[in-house]
Amino acid sequence: MLLEHIKDPSDLRKLTYRQLDALCGEIRTFIIEKTSKTGGHLSSNLGVVELTVALFRVLNMPKDKIIWDVGHQSYTHKILSGRREEFDSLRKMGGLSGFPKRNESPFDAFDTGHSSTSISAGLGMAQGRDIRGEDYTIVSVIGDGALTGGMAYEALNNASHIKKNFIIILNDNDMSISRNVGGISSYLNGIRTDKGYNSFKKGVESSLKSIPYVGDRIADRVKKTKDSIKQMVIPGMLFEDMGITYLGPVNGHDIRALEKAIKDAKKVDHAVLLHVITKKGKGYKPAEKDPKAFHGVEPFNIRTGKPVEPKTGPSYTDVFSKKLCELAEKEKDIVAVTAAMPDGTGLSEFAARFPERFFDVGIAEAHAVTSAAGMAAAGLRPVVAVYSSFLQRAFDQIVHDVCLQNLPVVFAVDRAGLVGSDGETHQGIFDLSYLCEIPNMKVLAPKNAEELRAMLSYAFSQGGPCAIRYPRGKAYEGLSDKLEPIETGKAELIWQGRDIAFMALGSMVSTAEHICTKLRVSEGLEPTLVNARFAKPVDMDMVKRLLSTHRILVTLEENVERGGFGQVVSCYAQSRRASCRVVNIALPDAYIEHGDVTQLRAMLGIDSDSIIAKLKEEKVI
Repeated sequence: MLLEHIKDPSDLRKLTYRQLDALCGEIRTFIIEKTSKTGGHLSSNLGVVELTVALFRVLNMPKDKIIWDVGHQSYTHKILSGRREEFDSLRKMGGLSGFPKRNESPFDAFDTGHSSTSISAGLGMAQGRDIRGEDYTIVSVIGDGALTGGMAYEALNNASHIKKNFIIILNDNDMSISRNVGGISSYLNGIRTDKGYNSFKKGVESSLKSIPYVGDRIADRVKKTKDSIKQMVIPGMLFEDMGITYLGPVNGHDIRALEKAIKDAKKVDHAVLLHVITKKGKGYKPAEKDPKAFHGVEPFNIRTGKPVEPKTGPSYTDVFSKKLCELAEKEKDIVAVTAAMPDGTGLSEFAARFPERFFDVGIAEAHAVTSAAGMAAAGLRPVVAVYSSFLQRAFDQIVHDVCLQNLPVVFAVDRAGLVGSDGETHQGIFDLSYLCEIPNMKVLAPKNAEELRAMLSYAFSQGGPCAIRYPRGKAYEGLSDKLEPIETGKAELIWQGRDIAFMALGSMVSTAEHICTKLRVSEGLEPTLVNARFAKPVDMDMVKRLLSTHRILVTLEENVERGGFGQVVSCYAQSRRASCRVVNIALPDAYIEHGDVTQLRAMLGIDSDSIIAKLKEEKVI
């Protein structure tokens, strides 16, 4: 096994190209075996093995820096930088992160996790390098999917002004998570499929170099000319027209060709873009056949590609998907918008049934929100389906383009709360805080599957913006006998008790239900349980009633405490000088690491046993 002998990048330079090809096969086998047990991002990592090996051979790591956009493709990078033996702990609490982390290794130059950031980060790092008079190479690797994000173009526009070497590698596999859409995808496809371009360029260069004595100089001069043969053969070369030298396209699975191209890119004294063509999922047939299905995987059977633990019931995403299609069947003005996540957000069925009313805008959350605002202004009823942590990227657009105009846009905020193994960049723990501060916005959270259905119907009946946040995973089916009609700003009384009251929001209602059940048995108490339903507007009539009839009021939410639902209740209680003590159960003011959600909830003190222990410790019960 060659892989066992690779301790640092210098070991790669001792291998022949035949050995390197064998090593790449071993790396792919290793990644498949490990992710089949731990879960993780598979297709994207399988596609960049040769590219990563070539970079590590050409660059002087870790002095030179590689910034991986998003970081879905950083596993080979981690393997080659001395972390191979840690892969059994991948995405587990306290273990190896699935993304680059500066605190994990000096080889990780920049923390990533969200899309379209690598060029900006790399450019800033290059500017810091130049101001400090240092000398090292910086490479930003960005996928063609991430290149649909507007931030990437802001960075490309700025990168054209840099006066020293800065390398951008475009990893082009014609995919983001789902298949790419839009103009840039079509543009790259034109370059990708124009076989005549490369053969023509090579033919011209070969002919020029064959001229005795002066051929090499003429060929070199042509390559350096602004209006080069690329401009003649492919009109409007986007990157060249921006002042960024374009190299490629290069076969991303040919190490020899990659090394030559990277060395050529290092010689350029300004920004240079190297276009590399790769195959997402390469080396594992199920992933090659359906790369989007193997983008992010749970533990799976390598032989079949099927999950080890099949789904046991519909997820909240499934419930949203089905109900949205039911509503859209009746209401022809309902349209759906996603930012490159039709499968993850449950919009694939909608897209299949109502293709003319479905819009995938690419990895461009800000554009998704403002385009939805435009649709609403034109009389449509848009829903923007998006993960909680990705919606953060469109905060300004929610404020100015949707809520300022009080436009009826529905936000289906998936993956709200703790999401687990993807870690800090993906935990959906801030949405209550940033959404509830915006005027005109209503924010709801369902206690179970049936309430999500009812809330979606309610949201489309409103004349202004509504956000419904719901967690990842299986939809809760408990408390199905409790479903009062949804009324704006009205909570739902589930159980009337005395002395201690629990007012819970969304996913924490089931936790509060379990707490109440345990307290009845272990402490002989009869607690009151209230489903808050609305984080904004909070049912202050219900809060006032609970404060006046109970000794203790406990609020529960799966969001950071600062700016959350519980703080609103606490402030109200203080303003009324209530004798009832308010205890807020929420997440800490911190970024939360990756790990199993059950373990994280226990560690953070928001599972039922931890909450009961906290209440006993504080002599509340």
